[in-house]
Parts: sequence; structure tokens; C-alpha cells
Amino acid sequence: MARVNALVITGNGTNCEQESAYAATASGAENADIVFFSDLVAGRVRMADYNFLICPGGFLDGDDLGAAQAAALRFRHAKDADGAPIVDQLKAFFEAGGLILGICNGFQLLCKLGLLPAVGGRYFERQVSLSYNDSGRFEDRWVHLKVNQNSPCVFTKGMDTIFAPIRHGEGKIIPRDEAFLQEIVAANQVAVQYMDPETGQPTMEYPLNPNGSPLGIAGLTDPTGRILGMMPHPEAFNHPTNHPSWTRGNVGELGLRLVEGGVNYLKAQ
Repeated sequence: MARVNALVITGNGTNCEQESAYAATASGAENADIVFFSDLVAGRVRMADYNFLICPGGFLDGDDLGAAQAAALRFRHAKDADGAPIVDQLKAFFEAGGLILGICNGFQLLCKLGLLPAVGGRYFERQVSLSYNDSGRFEDRWVHLKVNQNSPCVFTKGMDTIFAPIRHGEGKIIPRDEAFLQEIVAANQVAVQYMDPETGQPTMEYPLNPNGSPLGIAGLTDPTGRILGMMPHPEAFNHPTNHPSWTRGNVGELGLRLVEGGVNYLKAQ
């Protein structure tokens, strides 16, 4: 059984790194190191020593300058101690079989870098973006999510629904055009969608869909299923008392189950 070593990247306003690292170890990872992006630049840490990369949420760069755009530029242009762009480490990490989970700002980052959705296997080509919520404000609430059973996503295998909090101001998926949106759907790369708990179906109704994302898209996966990005925070539902109805015993499955899906996948390799 493979050992799971998680790398949680923080810095520049990110503030969900502790929850993310805890989610990894609570889900069975043997190790979860929280490191600053500057540690990668200085050569104190290398992605090659890990097999699970988590890009957590928070207020990355103050949530200014367009959802994670500045962070994407850092990955593309910052160089490590050997003079190689950090993005080269990221490419090698994925090509070696590593898993990548991006949550909230981390999802925005993966989209800006072109790791998601990578339709047709075209990685590092920006195909979608994320923009302001239709409500025009920061949304902080819990949402129901429907899992696409036909998705190749390794994180969500065996799951049907997820209940998790969201907290974002820019979570609306903006595809290149309508035809490209249908390509994403046809490839089953829509991993999770905002759901109406009464009907069990994806919804555009506010506030069940908190940002107006088309088709209720809450998360995307890549063609291999080894990259998942989502706006909701599964790592923030890591204990029954996190649930808004926990005193009434109405908790259900923890959001950790999604992280556990990734850990179990790696252990089985």
C-alpha cells in the first residue's frame, strides 16, 4: 500500500491550510506538510517528494486582481533554486501520477493555470475562468451538491451527494462559449453540481446555486480524474459539530469523505 504524502501550499492570503492538512491526515494520509509558495522558490521543498497536492482556499491575494490570476502568474514565472519555473515542478508532479485538489481559491488557480478542465487533454491551456457571483456579493452558506456518477473523478467515486459550506465572491464558471460548455458536459468533466435537496437535481435557483454558475457547476475534473477543483469547502466539514444542524443529530456524511476518496486512490496504486 502506497504512502500518501500531502503538500498543502499556503501564503499570499490563503487561510484554509490548517483545515486542508487536517482533512488529509484525518482521511488516512501519513503526512501533510503546510509550506509557503516561497519555500518552493527557495528550494526548501520540492513537489517531487509528494503525491497529493492541495491548493486550499482563503483570501488569496485579497481576492483581488481577478480570481487567482496573480497566483497563476507566480506559478508560471517564479523560478526555483535551480532556475526552473515552478510550473515545471507542477507538470512533473502530475505526469508522475500525483493527485491535485483545488478548493475555492485553489480551484480558481487550477482554472487560471489551465489544469482544469483540460478538455481534450490540453493541459496548461486556459479554457474557463471564474467571475463574480450573480448576487454581486460574497456568499457564505451551506450548499447541497450532486455528484456526477459518470465522472472519471477519483475523489468522488462511490459518492452521490455532498453537503458542504461555501464562502466566495467569485465562483461563477465562465466557459469560453456555449459550445465549449457542452464539450465539458459531454466529457463528463462536471464533477459536482449545486443541487436542490427537494428534487435531487442540479439547480440554477438562488441561493441553492449561490453564484449563478451555468448548469449549477460547482466543481470540475480533468480527463484523467486525478485533478479536482471545486468552490465548496469539503475540508471545512471535518467533524459533526461543523454541521449547522448537528445539535439535532442531522449530520450525514462528513465532507472528509471526498478527500478520503483521493487518499484511498493513492494507497491502492
